[in-house]
Amino acid sequence: MTEKVVVALGGNAILQSGQEGTFEEQMENVQSTAMQIVRMLEAGYEVVVTHGNGPQVGAILIQNEAGSNLVPPMPMDVCGAESQGMIGYMLCQALKNCMLGKKLKGWEPCCVVTQVEVDPDDPAFVNPTKPVGPFYTAEEAEKRMIEKGEVWIEDSGRGWRRVVPSPDPKHIVEIEGIRHLFDERFLVIACGGGGIPVIKKKDGTYQGVEAVIDKDLAGERLAQEVGADIFMILTDVPKVAINFKKPSEKWLDVVTPEELRAYEAEGHFKTGSMEPKVKAVIRFIENGGKRAIIAKLDSALEALKGETGTQIVSVKEKSSIL
Repeated sequence: MTEKVVVALGGNAILQSGQEGTFEEQMENVQSTAMQIVRMLEAGYEVVVTHGNGPQVGAILIQNEAGSNLVPPMPMDVCGAESQGMIGYMLCQALKNCMLGKKLKGWEPCCVVTQVEVDPDDPAFVNPTKPVGPFYTAEEAEKRMIEKGEVWIEDSGRGWRRVVPSPDPKHIVEIEGIRHLFDERFLVIACGGGGIPVIKKKDGTYQGVEAVIDKDLAGERLAQEVGADIFMILTDVPKVAINFKKPSEKWLDVVTPEELRAYEAEGHFKTGSMEPKVKAVIRFIENGGKRAIIAKLDSALEALKGETGTQIVSVKEKSSIL
């Protein structure tokens, strides 16, 4: 039976550490990423793609600030939409180029600029934690807090940054369109950067909000709502590790959500790094998903085949594997 896979691309799929972030650099990285996705299609997997947008939306926010004396700056939800369009364009073009000469039926790449509904009563809205945009001095941050009511924090000795809420994703607004395209064998790119956060008002209308949804949790929601068999997060490490970069470091091969929760409680996974990925894969299995994977980008197909990466399965499935 053909397996449906939602592939969540990490930041290294678009921008590598130490790079300036030019279009040429990002396009070269995306081209390599596209080759990995096409390998999955050639192997017979049905794929939906989602991706991060941190550096890209950060650059848009800086451009907003720099040009604010010339043109009105756009709100964060609009900046998120802009980044989805830019990255979606790069992925669609790279995938189409990689498919040339391949014997693939269908799978025309297409990008869906995606809104993701969040709860207006989510506790995150009273406790903003997600840093966004450039660094400022304490004086500039204080001025912004007074004039605009924004929340700012001192970030690791590097300066002051604005923080915004990071609410939980509840529903993908464009899911019916995504499902239809997927059923018609389109290679859909959706929920980029966690999706554009919106709230649904009492009259049924939607409104964008100043927030950032975690991209891995949004990817898991996408996997649920398209009925994926497998949810795979591709990153820059080969597997999940406990005691990471310590003498007792151990890479995890096949684990259950229960085991990951125990490791999480012991403090093995860093906030903003591996922690949200672990939360997302736990959620996917507990919500009925067949298998979740955390693996390195350049070994994506091998991880799908179970040859590498950390494979997250139910207790019953693990017993049958072992």
